[in-house]
Amino acid sequence: MDKKITTPLTEEKIKDLKAGDSVLISGTIYTARDAAHKRLVELLDKEEALPIDMKDTIIYYVGPSPAKPGQVIGSAGPTTSYRMDSYAPRLLDIGLKGMIGKGIRSEEVVNSMKKNKAVYFAAIGGAAALMGKSIKKADLVAYEDLGSEAIRKLEVEDLPVVVVIDSEGNNLYEQGQMNYLQSLK
Repeated sequence: MDKKITTPLTEEKIKDLKAGDSVLISGTIYTARDAAHKRLVELLDKEEALPIDMKDTIIYYVGPSPAKPGQVIGSAGPTTSYRMDSYAPRLLDIGLKGMIGKGIRSEEVVNSMKKNKAVYFAAIGGAAALMGKSIKKADLVAYEDLGSEAIRKLEVEDLPVVVVIDSEGNNLYEQGQMNYLQSLK
């Protein structure tokens, strides 16, 4: 059974999310990939304001394709998350609570997630058109020069994701591998 959550993603909502849970997200989320993350951290280094408030926010690691006529957005499949790992702890420290992408995360990111009570979701790789259908509105927020990697504010309805790493550090990728290896014995 899917759990349904609506943003903002507060600690109260996060504590009920466990590795392996299927979740449908509705509300406001933001897009950002590595180029945008680099700029955000540079702003933090200069003690300047960010273009978005990170408190209780979810960032989707995506560079959507251009919208076709009559569509809000094009295909919107997840980007490999480790590309954001050198930046994520800084954003988690200032209130980021959820990240959506695909693939493993570094130990540093997992430790920062536990410290800051955050969660990592996996989106369905290879189903970019399906993911795009959950996006009801998309507005450019910052870094237009980055093209598809610009920061966008998305309004989503029932965006399907899976909790891969919960706020306690439980990791579905590791658990799945262990369960498989146990089944071979």
